[in-house]
Amino acid sequence: MSSEEFEKLHEAYGAVSAELGSRCQQMAGRSGDQKRFLREIDEKVEEANEILDGMEKELRNAPSSFRNQMNIKIRSYRKDVIKLQRDARNANTGYGAHSDFKYTVHGAENEQSSHLSSQRALLLQGTDSLARASQSVDRSQRIAAETDQIGSEIIEELGEQREQLERSKDRLINTGENLSRSRKILRAMSRRIMTNKLLLGIIILLEVAILGTVVYLKFFH
Repeated sequence: MSSEEFEKLHEAYGAVSAELGSRCQQMAGRSGDQKRFLREIDEKVEEANEILDGMEKELRNAPSSFRNQMNIKIRSYRKDVIKLQRDARNANTGYGAHSDFKYTVHGAENEQSSHLSSQRALLLQGTDSLARASQSVDRSQRIAAETDQIGSEIIEELGEQREQLERSKDRLINTGENLSRSRKILRAMSRRIMTNKLLLGIIILLEVAILGTVVYLKFFH
């Protein structure tokens, strides 16, 4: 809802309503050319109804409490317009009763003025409510934008941490493979050491046997 557009329509209706009342007074105070006044009144009634239709259209997106109050006022305005048109037609058929009609027009104008004052107060109240709602929406949008930015940063950090974990996992896998190769090398070296020790023992035994044989042959034979 555009509060500025609604207020313009409301002011336009006030002007048309005042002009309609003036035409009715002029018609009630003159005996000649009643058809012209009646035609002008019908045109003003049509214009007033078009403005009221526009006001109802502007109220469709307004807060429900404000919309309900204004719709009641608009229905009251429509009744006033219909009453003025009906009284004008009745005055056209019987000019002798123009004093009663004039009193009715003045009463309708006073009631209309009271409605306009109440309407303006309600309109200002609705405008304030819309302004506060707009500020609340702006704050919500800022909070949503900040939350979205924080979420994006967290996702980015999680992505970096995931890459670090994947690199650490790759390093652990490589370390495990290196340890496996190292164990295989150590086992091979251990087997070679045992083989070398065994060969060394055999060589020592052979040397001792040869030495014993030489001593025996030299001293005991």
